[in-house]
Amino acid sequence: MMLDKNNPIMKEFEEAGAILHGHFVLSSGLHSDTYIQCAKIFENPSRAMKICELLANKIRKELSSSIDLILSPATGGIIVGYEIGRQLGIRTMFCERVNSKFELRRGFEIKKGEKILLIEDVITTGKSSLEAVECAKGEGGKVVAEAALIKRNSETKLPFPVMSLLELSIENHSEAELPEELKKLPVTKPGSWEYLSNCAK
Repeated sequence: MMLDKNNPIMKEFEEAGAILHGHFVLSSGLHSDTYIQCAKIFENPSRAMKICELLANKIRKELSSSIDLILSPATGGIIVGYEIGRQLGIRTMFCERVNSKFELRRGFEIKKGEKILLIEDVITTGKSSLEAVECAKGEGGKVVAEAALIKRNSETKLPFPVMSLLELSIENHSEAELPEELKKLPVTKPGSWEYLSNCAK
């Protein structure tokens, strides 16, 4: 897949070393030749603030409803959620997996009826987003929108508005439908794989 390197936001990701190429197994279990390692953006605090400011401005412009709090799925969404919450002045918390299911821990509480903005670093299939929504619903809250630095797949549909800085068309493949060129490359499992594996034990 060709990425638009002239896009100023894409340039920031490229310069941060956040766009990786090879054979990756995503946390969804799908395979891809491209991986967005958003953690690299946060290696440089000034770059992170600038990128998150762009997303915060987009949220201010496009979000039509009021928000009571920001919820982020661990681990990738935690830093993004915190910085967006800081810039927007909104209470912020995160949910984390306990026995493979998202739960609130560490004294976090959602009050009944609170309107929630979900924040992630990257949206791929939307699976973790929907799991975080179930966590919020179980606590009495309602997710009204989601924002992310990158939406990997324009085909991904969620039952609420989604805002992102970049929307890319990166192909994902199931194990049974791997292209020959990917089969020839060594497999890397980046991101939260180790964390998810430990939760499943």
